[in-house]
This record gives sequence, C-alpha cells and structure tokens, in this order.
Amino acid sequence: MPTLNRKRKNNAVTAESFQFPLLSVETGAERRIGDEVSPTVLPQRATDANPKSSTRTILVPGPNNIKSFPRNVTRNQKYTLWSFLPVVLYEQFKYFMNLYFLVVSLSQLIPSLSVGFIITYFGPLIFVLLITLAKEAWDDFKRYQRDKDINSQIYEVLDVISRHQKRVPASDIHIGDLVVVKAGQRVPTDMIFLRTSEEEGSCFIRTDQLDGETDWKLRRAVTCTQRLSHDEALFETAAEISAEGPNKSIHSFSGVFSLLREPEDATVVEQEPLDINNTLWANTVLASELPVVGSAIYTGSQTRSMMNISSPSTKAGRTDLEVNRLTQVLFVFTFLLSLIMVAFHQFQGSWFVYLVRFMILFSSIIPISLRVTLDMAKLAYSWNIHSDKNSPETIVRNSSIPEELGRVEYLLTDKTGTLTRNEMEVKRLTTSSLSISNDMFPELQERVSDDMNRKGKSQEFHGGRHSMLPIVEAMALCHNVTPKWPEGGGAVSYLASSPDEIAIVEWTEIIGILLLKRTQNSIDLRFTSTDKDHNYKVLQIFPFTSQSKRMGIIIQNSSGELWFIQKGADVVMTKVVIKNDWLDEECENMAREGLRTLVIGRRQLTQEDFQAFSEDHKNALLSTSETRDLEAQEVIRQYLESGLEPLGVIGIEDKLQDNVRVTFESLRNAGISIWMLTGDKLETAICIGRSTKLIARNQRVFRMAKLLDPADVHRRLDELGGSLDACLVIDGDSLASCLRYYYNEWLALSTKLSAVICCRCSPTQKAEVTNAVRKHTKRSVCAIGDGGNDVSMILAANVGIGVVGKEGMQASLASDFSITKFDHCGNLLLWHGRMSYKRTAQLAHFVVHRGLVISIMQAIFSAMFYFAPISLFQGVLLMGYTTFFTMAPVFSLILDEDISYDVAMTYPELYKELVKGRLLSFKMFAIWLFVSVYQAGAIMVLASWLFEDEFQKIESISFSALVFSELLLAAGGIQSWNRWMVYSFFATFAIYASSVLILPRVFDLSFILSRTFFPKLGIIIGSACVPIFIIAIIRNKVDPPSYQKLQSSLY
Repeated sequence: MPTLNRKRKNNAVTAESFQFPLLSVETGAERRIGDEVSPTVLPQRATDANPKSSTRTILVPGPNNIKSFPRNVTRNQKYTLWSFLPVVLYEQFKYFMNLYFLVVSLSQLIPSLSVGFIITYFGPLIFVLLITLAKEAWDDFKRYQRDKDINSQIYEVLDVISRHQKRVPASDIHIGDLVVVKAGQRVPTDMIFLRTSEEEGSCFIRTDQLDGETDWKLRRAVTCTQRLSHDEALFETAAEISAEGPNKSIHSFSGVFSLLREPEDATVVEQEPLDINNTLWANTVLASELPVVGSAIYTGSQTRSMMNISSPSTKAGRTDLEVNRLTQVLFVFTFLLSLIMVAFHQFQGSWFVYLVRFMILFSSIIPISLRVTLDMAKLAYSWNIHSDKNSPETIVRNSSIPEELGRVEYLLTDKTGTLTRNEMEVKRLTTSSLSISNDMFPELQERVSDDMNRKGKSQEFHGGRHSMLPIVEAMALCHNVTPKWPEGGGAVSYLASSPDEIAIVEWTEIIGILLLKRTQNSIDLRFTSTDKDHNYKVLQIFPFTSQSKRMGIIIQNSSGELWFIQKGADVVMTKVVIKNDWLDEECENMAREGLRTLVIGRRQLTQEDFQAFSEDHKNALLSTSETRDLEAQEVIRQYLESGLEPLGVIGIEDKLQDNVRVTFESLRNAGISIWMLTGDKLETAICIGRSTKLIARNQRVFRMAKLLDPADVHRRLDELGGSLDACLVIDGDSLASCLRYYYNEWLALSTKLSAVICCRCSPTQKAEVTNAVRKHTKRSVCAIGDGGNDVSMILAANVGIGVVGKEGMQASLASDFSITKFDHCGNLLLWHGRMSYKRTAQLAHFVVHRGLVISIMQAIFSAMFYFAPISLFQGVLLMGYTTFFTMAPVFSLILDEDISYDVAMTYPELYKELVKGRLLSFKMFAIWLFVSVYQAGAIMVLASWLFEDEFQKIESISFSALVFSELLLAAGGIQSWNRWMVYSFFATFAIYASSVLILPRVFDLSFILSRTFFPKLGIIIGSACVPIFIIAIIRNKVDPPSYQKLQSSLY
C-alpha cells in the first residue's frame, strides 16, 4: 500500500505548489485494480452492486461497469402507461362529491333502483372524468416531449475504443464517459471538470436552472488533467475518481482524484481532493466560450438536479375544503329528505329500495357540475391574474387556489431581495480610529492616494494608526470576483456569485484600487493614483458558505509576505479577531442605520506556519469520512482563525423596493398581520422595520434576544402579554427556545400582534414558523420570498408567492404565484384575491341553489303522487338544465364586480369582511336553502293550480318556469353588467327557443304558443322571484354591506 509523504518542506512557497494541493506518493507496495482499497481513497468501485447509497470509484477514461448505474435519462413525467388511469381515478374519487356520483350512477345498473335514463347519471360523471383525464394526459404528454428533447440532445464524447470523438444523445452517456460540453450547451450529467483549452483551467457556468441563482459560478479543472497538452491525451491517462454517494446537496461535494502509474498498475502517483469547485452539475449551462471536458460521475435519477426534483404536495384551499364539507351536509340533507318521503309513505313495501330511489332522484342536490364550474372559474381567475397590466409578468403556477388569496390573514415575508432590491452599495467604513460615511468617500480617496505615493509602501501591507490603505487593499483582494473587460475597450464589468462582493470591488475601484485581472492563482490590482500594477499570488481560497458566514484568502505579495485575510458577519468575526472595545459598538451603530455589516481582518503568516497548515489541510480534504468538511474547518480554525487584526467594518445598504411602505400600510389596513423573517441581525431588522413602516410611528418595539433559559423566556412572555400593541422582534436563539419550551404560549401571544420580526432566522426556522402559525391559527398564511432559502417557507404556507429577483428563480419556480415586484402582492391579494373568493362564493351559491330547487320540486311532485319515487324530469332535460339552459348566465357571474379596482386598492378595509369566511358559511347555506324551498314550492303549487286542466304537461310548464326563474335570479345578483353577460342571457333564451322546436315530446308547441301560457308562466315566475328581490332590497336598505355604504358615500 502506498505511503503518503508527510514530511514538511522548507523550500519557498509558490502558488503552483499550493493553489491545487497534490500529494506525492512514495514508492511502496503497489495497489492494483480489484485489490483492497487504500484508506486514502473511497472504498467502492464503479462495478459494485449498490451504487445508490454508497461511495464509488470511477476509472478515467474507463472502462466501467455501466450496468450497475441508471441510464442518463431525464424523466419528469407524473405517470407511467400503467399507473396513469388508476392514479388519476384515485385522485378524482377521493373527493366525496365524485365518489357519491359514482355510487349513484352505478346504482342505475340495478333495475329495482333505476329511476331514469342511465346516460342522465353517467353522462355528467363521464364528462368530468374525460375532461380530467384529457387534461392530465396532455400535461404528462408535454412533460414527455420536454424530457424527450432533453434526452435526445447531441453531445460529443471521447470514445475510449476508437480514440476519437463521437456524437451521442444525452441518454447514451454513461458513468466514466469523457463528455465534451461546448459554449451555451446544457451539461447533460453530473461531471468532474477535467480540462479545458482555457489557459487558467477554469470556466463559468450558469446555474439558474439548478439553484435559481443568476450569477455565474466559477469552476476549476482538476490540476492533474488540466496540464495535459490536449483532450486526446486523456486516453493515455490512468486515473480514478473516488466520489461520495448520490445525494441532494447541490452546494457541496467530496471526492478524491487519484492519478495512477498506468491502467494495469494501480500505484497512486498523485492525489488531489475534489470539492464543489471541480464539479459541473447536470442542467447547468456552460457560459464560457471554450469547450470543457468532464467525466460523468452520476447519471439519470442520481444526478443532483433529478434528486432535487420532488412533486410538491397538492395544496387544497380553504374554499375547496368548505365546499367539500358543504357537499357532505347536502348529502345528509338528501338522506333526511328521502327518509321523510319514505316515512310519509309509512315505510310500506320495500321501503329501503324506495329510500335509495329517492336519494337518486334527489341527487341533484349535490351537483356534479359544481366541481366543473369551480375548476373552470379557477382557470378564468388565473387568466385574469396573468393578463393584469397592473402587475405585469405575474405567473400563476398553481391554478387551484386563487380564491385563497382572498382569505389571507398572515403575511410572512423575507427581507433581502423581497423588501429590498438586492442592489448593494457601500455606505460606511469604520476603523478603530475613524468612521467615514459615503459623503466623505472623496476625502478617503485622497487619503488612500497619499498612502500609495509613500515611498516603499505600495507593494506591501503597511500600517500606521491612521493609514487607510491596508483595509481598502484587503477589500480589493478578499473576494471571488472576476473582472470582464469588453473587446475593443470600454468599462469593466464584474462577475461574482454575490452582489455584496461586486459592490465592494466597485467601491474599491472608486477609492483608487482597480481589480485588473483575476486568475485561479493570482490577482492583479492597479493603484490608480500611481498608475502601477501590483501582482498578488493566491495560495488558498476559503469560499463563503451560509454555514460559515465568512470568506477567507491567503495571498503572497511581491515582497514575499504571506497574509491571511478574512471577512464575514460580525457574529462570526468578533470571535476570531483580537479583542477590542470598538467593533461591537460600531456594528450595532451600522445596524441601526439599516446597513448590512461585514468585518474584515488580517493576519501575517510565516512560511513555516503556512506550510504546516497546508499539509494538514490537504490531509483533511483527502479524508473519506463524512466529517471531511468539519475536519478541514477545524484545521483552518486552528492555524488561521485566531488573533486576526481587525482592520475595520463596512456597512452595505440594500435599497428598498418601490412602494414597500404603501403596500405594507394597505395590507395592515386590510387586517393582515405582517411578519418579517430575515437572517439579518436584530438592529438591522428593526431599522428595516421602521423604514418600511412595518413598525408604525411611536409603536413600541418589544425585544426578545439571546434567551436560552426557559425561565427567562417565561418572564419575557409574561411581559409580552401586557404589550399586545407592540411589534415583537425576536432573534433565532430566542425563537428556538420559544418553539421548544413555550410553543402554544408564544404562538397565542405573537399571532395577536399586528407585526412580528424574526431576525437571525435560518431557512429551517422560517418553515417552522410558517407551519406553526398556520396550524395554530387555522387561518390562511401567505409566505413571500425571492431566494432559495425561502423555498421551504413558501412550500409550507397556504399561499406561496415568489419574487423574481437577483437571487434567481428558485423561489419563483417553487411558488404558487410568481411576481416581479413586492408591491404587486397588494394587487394580488386586495384585488384578485378578493374578487376570486367573492365570485367563487357567489358561483357556489347559485350552483347549489340550482340543484336544491330542482330536487325540492321533485320531492313535491312525488308527494303529489302519494310519495312514489317517480321522476319529474326525464333524460335530456336533467342534463340540459345544468348545461345548456343555465350554465352560461350562471358562469358569467365570474365577470361580476361589486366594486372597481381603484376602490378596492384605495379602501383595503373591504378585504377584512372576506377573511372571516362568512360567504360560504352554514348561515349562507341556510338562507339559500330557504330560497330554494320557497321557489320550488311556488313553482310547483302555482303550476298545478294555474294549469290544472293541463297537468299532463306539468313537465314542460314547471321546467320553463324553473329555467326562467334561475335566469332572473342570476340577473338580479349581478352588480355590474358587461356585454358578455348580456350575450350569455340572449344565447340561453335562444337555446330554450330551439329546444321547444327540437323536443316536441317535451314541449307542445301549440300549447306554448297559446294566449294563456306566457301570462300564467309570468305569474309563476314573478311569484317565485319577486318576493325574494323585495326581501333582498329591504335587507340592503336596513343593513347594507360595507361596499354599498362606501359606494353610496363616493357617488
């Protein structure tokens, strides 16, 4: 087994030695393929049988056992050929309404229970199922086509057998294949970046389709293979890639690249640790101009992108749940009505069969058309939202819950990028002796220029208590920004994964230090006052992560001095810099101004210190244990992160989005409690809360910070109980304590507040808070965010809104509704939410009433014939009643507007009435039940009395009166008419007239054209509708709704 050389070397430190740390291997026992694996590499080979969960070793350039791994196919289809029908049917019949109608329809196959034409019952159900099946099949077919296009994309692969490039579809790429990706191409599979013809061995990729971030990411080739003269030289290379098992983490990777002596001789010559910077994940796009070559390490379902694809849970809105409960109540009503009919028949004969027949006759009480109508209405609402010019580019990604926008009582929002623009600008710089605001930056520029001009000080870090050059120079070096100079001259632009870093580099350019060039092992700066260029060798970089909250770099200047520079959040940096009496205070001062703070420090290293660190750090990175990253971080902490000189702290402003204050004010007036969940520190969060007016003027701020003891938490909660008019500001530690020790007590108090700010909040805590508020209050919670760290919160909420911003598309893609600006959520909730819910409630009332009235008419008709289960309307009339004769006018109610857009946005208080859910309450159901009983009784009693001599024509008489009564009732419920409503009514009249001609068995034309028919019919319709209108008018005069009061005062 080869032995690693651990001896320290005393030679001069060079960038080439340490930028890509390699381990030389002494001659020793040889390890051949198939022998026991050395501890320095991962244990599983590509030929092992369980590749899904274990680590793997892949031969480069091969061959590998590809049968053990999944094919490289992208599959986003929801169904297979065999699962399509069963799954869709299950999803449909898990709803009570559809299951009920299935049972009713099947009952008609039993002769003793048959009460009409089978098509009358199976027809509507089959229609609904066919529409659903067609929709699901079409959606899945589109997914199949998209998958097919992706899988058939052609790529060039370096063929090991022919030693030439060959063109293959993405689906034919296998583990270990050497894949060539060209500029603008999608990376077809997860790969290790081996080489490129670019001089520095680096490339840029776009990851917006993977992690939602729009900034380009820098990736670096493996050093062992990058130094090859050309791509075909990979055929002569013998190497192994030892990689971790497949997992979902797109921001981390652990592996080892081992260069072998030759394919038949598995002696390890060199080893190099691999991390996320050496990877090219599937579904990223190569942004660089030159092609790259990579080795496939994960394919198909094991790629990071496919493992992160999950079917989001289906969100059922409160409106849908209320309608479902209403159908259950209607079922009980149907059963009781049928039981009453059987009871009046004195339970004679086969009374149980009669009971079932009556329930079938009254099945219209639960109208299957309700589901179809509401689903069609949802599509119409979604179209209205999408096409609204007041909120352009809004996308409805979940068309099932537009009404839920009108029921929101809690709005949980992210801060950075959602309330702010994610446009960073350096506003303040503070050192131990000076505090410089942005209006003093010209003076700072002169001061730095003077420092540059001092003899012997331009090539080294130098001090002096009042010198400002060290901190500006450190800021110009400690970053991952790459300058991009346009061909033919022009202004420089910067590429980075963070807008903070770009803002800092742009600021240093203004002060007088220009980032001229950046490679993987050097940085060139130009001091503009002296017009001299300075080169710095980059020996090691420690990228920023959300866990570490800091970024570091080790550089060597032209004088040979080694410096470790680190910048990061104050909560982290205060623990690694030399203790002082000014840093904490200055950070708090900047936070009060609403600035994001970054502390920057430095430490000079000796050659021996760096060499010792480098060796231990490389050994930690070559570890194959799951704690590799922790071991490497411990080495960094031990050697570097102690005793740093605090150079200063910079304050960066993130500008507010447009109209945030106005939107907050409107939402609060609408009765919506607003919570801000942010990762910023407490003082910064309070400042943003004041600037956005989340914290009202003169409103008390109640702070809960650093509470770890349950006794302290209990004491502060008692105090909060007497301050329910305050704004609660709580940090992450205190929040965790509250949720752990006083879950119900904290929620009971905080949900009564008008505003809550949770700072230092992790993505997991955001989701926990969202779930807690939703479950505790049983109310609709809306979450809005713009970044990947907001996705869990968005998915946990009843309504998730994603803002398309500089943090990418991840939140937008995971959301139910995607907007481009925060203030569009006001339009989404106050206008579209209110109108969608109000229209749905009105539509549900009319559809349920339509079923109730015809069923009660059926009950009266059966009572006239000694409670026999005889059908009043047969065949086509039952089908046509809910479709041709009443569908269009009733559905046109989705176009109705009780108030105008301007009134809704000017008076958000109107939104309050809807959140209580009274429009679909049992009280409203009782009112409509009374209306249905009255209308059905009026129609049947007057029809039998006025047409006593023509009772054999009771079917056409009662049906005509029923249709016109429904149309008149629908017309009376409209607040504002438009042309489409008028068209729908005229079309329905035309259909009725046509049916008289084409259905002679139902409608006797000579009887209808007689002089007495229409006058008597008018009396029936007037008696059925006029009293209802009179009662409604009196009720509106005595107790008018708020919108009518407002319109009366305005007009």
